[in-house]
Amino acid sequence: MTSHDPGSDPASRTTPPRSLVARLASSLADPVLRALVAATAVSRVGRGVFFAVTVLFFTQIIGLSAAQAAVVLAVSSGCGVLGSLLGGWLADRWSARRLSFAFEALGGVMLAAYAFAGDFVSALVLASLSGFLDSMGHSSRSAIIARGFAPERRVHARAVLRTVTNVSIAVGSGFGAIALALGTPEAYRIVIASGGLLCALGSLPLLRLTSAVDAPSRTALHDVRTETGSIDTDAASASRRDWNRRSPWRDPRYLLLSALSAVFGMQFGVAEFGVPLWITEYTEAPEVVVSVLLIVNTTLVVLFQVRASRGTHDVRVAGRVTMIAGWLMVGACLVYALAAGLPAWVAIVVLVCAMVAHTFAEILSQAGAWGLSFELADPVRAGAYQGVFGMGFSLGALASPIVVNATAITYGLAGWGMLAAIFLAAAIGIWMIARRAAASVPSF
Repeated sequence: MTSHDPGSDPASRTTPPRSLVARLASSLADPVLRALVAATAVSRVGRGVFFAVTVLFFTQIIGLSAAQAAVVLAVSSGCGVLGSLLGGWLADRWSARRLSFAFEALGGVMLAAYAFAGDFVSALVLASLSGFLDSMGHSSRSAIIARGFAPERRVHARAVLRTVTNVSIAVGSGFGAIALALGTPEAYRIVIASGGLLCALGSLPLLRLTSAVDAPSRTALHDVRTETGSIDTDAASASRRDWNRRSPWRDPRYLLLSALSAVFGMQFGVAEFGVPLWITEYTEAPEVVVSVLLIVNTTLVVLFQVRASRGTHDVRVAGRVTMIAGWLMVGACLVYALAAGLPAWVAIVVLVCAMVAHTFAEILSQAGAWGLSFELADPVRAGAYQGVFGMGFSLGALASPIVVNATAITYGLAGWGMLAAIFLAAAIGIWMIARRAAASVPSF
């Protein structure tokens, strides 16, 4: 299928569906998206290297205990919470494209420096700086998307970038497997340094972006001039007060949306933390199934994320797909729970079915979250709004291992039921926000 509205082009009614590669290629006619895709493709290969080797590098090469490695990753996530907020705030005051370039380049250097880490303190410092800079870069990029595309194209752009991200991370994980196969400290350090340099190089395409993606000058917004050319101080003061009133922290609806989206975003923690532990501790399925489920997830996201995101710039559609995602997540939680105690081959089938439902819940919830996070934000403070929304997801990522362990891993079937109820409640809340927003007159 083509990436534009088929009803807008009579010829498209007779055009056969195109492949995923063809659809992505047609999207790259937009110079902003082309620059973002190029940057994402390179930098996420580097990130994929780290996803594959980081934990084992900490424990087997540096010699950290499992508890110390967990502390390093938790502190990194905590720094990401602050980075999300600060990155959006800065993107409303300075050039978002230059900030994104700087954050990506510096973040890549920090990742490359992992190769020289030798103890707990150095790993903690580097992980904290890396998480902080990566989150700042993500918020500034979200501000670029909010300003660089028409409303009906923003979610499509996010979907394309997420597809590219998944493919690139998979490629990076393949490079990381070289270090895992060789198992020597030198192999780990060379692969890590190479991954960090790739992340830094991924910042270069961002320099091709134009000033159109930057926020309007605050001076231009605040300095209201009279016909004689002098500054109207009363009007300028009123403009400054209006700027402050447009803060996301004064928008209860958006804050609630961010909080509920953060709760639903804990489904990533279910996949990354809960499912591997559930498989190894409670089911008869072999450990290799963890990798199989990751492949299933990545493949489905690559194939369906762009397609599933169409139309979710409409808040009604965004609310509906989030509600569907909520029910899918309920089903996934309960099916995961059923895998316990079954014969190995039956457990594998059950786990794959659960991951399919889980992945479509992920795809739809992300599409809905992107649409609502853009459409319910004040366009004048796009960076600040996206920073708050990103901060919510970072908090969800920080909390998810604790919540998943306290429910599913601790209480088994009953715990999975608790998780299902949490996800459904969050989806219902987001759906209600979308429904009320669609029925109300826009506030700005």
